[in-house]
Parts: sequence; structure tokens; C-alpha cells
Amino acid sequence: MKQSGLKATDSTEEFSLLIRQACLVAKDSAFNVREFVRDSSKMAFLAVKDCEKELDRIERDVDEKITNAITQVGETQARELLACLKFIIDLERIGDLLWSVVKRLHEIRSPVSRDDTSDLLEMSSVLEQMLERIHRGFIERDLQNAHWVLRTDTRIDQACAAVFRRHLESGNRRHREHSTNLLFVAQAFERAGDHAKNLSEELVHLVEGRSVRHELKRRPAQT
Repeated sequence: MKQSGLKATDSTEEFSLLIRQACLVAKDSAFNVREFVRDSSKMAFLAVKDCEKELDRIERDVDEKITNAITQVGETQARELLACLKFIIDLERIGDLLWSVVKRLHEIRSPVSRDDTSDLLEMSSVLEQMLERIHRGFIERDLQNAHWVLRTDTRIDQACAAVFRRHLESGNRRHREHSTNLLFVAQAFERAGDHAKNLSEELVHLVEGRSVRHELKRRPAQT
């Protein structure tokens, strides 16, 4: 039996609020990662840990409630609830990846070079901006923010590639552990960017009802 229209709207709004909160928590995590990269702040380290726990909590909350909620609403509300589920999965994964970043950086005993620091700051800053755009896009159902995220993901990829080139081409065996940790950190940023990109694609699907995930693959090669 379907809920009344008012109750269905209330249910959808509850999950929407959770996703808005999760977007802000993930954005806060990216901000604090940047602070930790800049000055190894203990407060920033603990803040990233708290953000990871909060995203876990929100994901559990959504996971526990959504099955029942989705059986009580109509098709339009069900599509939005499914979007909320997809959103929290990616946001929770971003929280995990950013927590792994600060833990690895915390384990590095030797100084991080200026070039590496610059690239890590770039990746954390871009990710924070992407999550801010996702948050605004979700609230306003604004696809300009989604398309900005889709275009901007390459900035994280480029910074990640720079770290990889720097350490894979150096051949300095004495600093192999240092380089390995930085490569894992850069890769975690890249994967977090991929999850942010997933969020932008899901936002397009929520607003327009179409998938953009494979559009570039289907386009003919430029001549």
C-alpha cells in the first residue's frame, strides 16, 4: 500500500537532507586533508577521521531505512531515493579514501618535496571544489555544477600523473618506501575524484533521466 502524497514527500525529503549533510561532511574532509598536507595539523588529522566516521554513520542510516521507504512511494520518489543511495555510496567511499590519505602521510617520516606537496594540495583543493559543486547541484538540481565537475576531474588526474612520473622515473631506491606511500596517496586522490565524477553523472541522471557515463565512449573519433 502506498503512502499518502505528504508522507511520501516527507520520506524523500528525509533522505535528501541526509545526502546534503553527507556532501558537506565529505567537503569538510577534503578541506582538512588540505590542511594536513600543508602543515601536518593534528586537528586536521582528527577532523578527517571524524568525517569518515560520520559518513559511515549516514550510510548505515540510509541503508537501514531505504528498503522500506522505497516500497512506500511512487515512481518519481523512488528514483530520487535510488539516487540518494548511489550518492551515499560514493560519498562514503570518498571519506574512506581521504582517511587513507592522511594516515599514509602521517606515516611518512622524511620531508615531502615542494613539488609533491604542491600536487597534493592541488588534488585536495580541486576535490573540495568538486564536492562543493555537487552539493550545490544536488540542492538546486543545477546541471551546470555537474558539468563543471565532469570537466574538472582531469585536474586531479594530471596532478596524480605528475606524482607518478616524478617517483617512477627517479629510480632512487633509498627512498622507495617514501615514494610508494606518495604513490598510494596520489592514487587515493585520483579514485576520490572518480567518485566525485560518479556523483556528477548521477546528478545528471536524477535531473534529466539520462545516463552520461558512456556518452564519450559512444562518440565517434574526431578527424
